[in-house]
Amino acid sequence: MRRYELTDAEWSRIEKYFPEKAPGTPGRPPKPTRPIINAIVWLARSGAPWRDLPERFGPWETVYTRFRVLLDNGTLVKIFRDLNIDTDLQDLAIDSTSVRVHQHAAGAKKGANPMK
Repeated sequence: MRRYELTDAEWSRIEKYFPEKAPGTPGRPPKPTRPIINAIVWLARSGAPWRDLPERFGPWETVYTRFRVLLDNGTLVKIFRDLNIDTDLQDLAIDSTSVRVHQHAAGAKKGANPMK
């Protein structure tokens, strides 16, 4: 298993959301689903832009198109809920080393109205 990719156990939990295309269905067969989902997970976990997607996942445009379809039909929400059921958030901590302020948010006077 490579860094930031789904384990076999995680994949077996979400595989049910991706039924195989029925034989004899017209059109080009879709690309395999697991590499696409691994690419989406890799992007989410690494924080990299779409265009920096490693070549092993295929063209970033293909991954983005499948991402939009899965997002629009609600499948991604179901997947991430299913994978997060066992998450223990008791020791979760977020501090300034992991969440940065935008450069334009620094140095403004308090109470100043920039629209005047």
